[in-house]
Amino acid sequence: MVFRIKNGSRGFTLLELLIVLAVIGILASIAIPNYRESIKRAKEATLKEDLFQMRKLIQQFKLDKGRYPYSLQELVDEKYLRAIPVDPMTGSNATWVEVEEELTLEEIAAGKQPGIIDVKSGSEKIGLNGKPYSEW
Repeated sequence: MVFRIKNGSRGFTLLELLIVLAVIGILASIAIPNYRESIKRAKEATLKEDLFQMRKLIQQFKLDKGRYPYSLQELVDEKYLRAIPVDPMTGSNATWVEVEEELTLEEIAAGKQPGIIDVKSGSEKIGLNGKPYSEW
């Protein structure tokens, strides 16, 4: 639908421009939620992999040294990790929750320090599976 104006110039009508803007708006309203969900899925995959690797290294440390590490930083100091990974859900490497082993009264009396046996995310957000990231 191109109309000629008296001087011969061509252009789009207001109706055509409105239709194009409406189609762009509809496509954007469909694409944006899918984009956000794909970002969340990528972060969740990164979190799962980071947790798996850190848990594996904690167990490897236990097998090598005969005790659990006292902190994640000890894994870095002993060269099990290059650096403490960033928690993808909080954006910080300082928000990991370290779960310490439970010691018996005899071990406490003997002066044994508790080591970390597990690590969890510091985020309280809910994952796509319905569970908080702090429970993964």
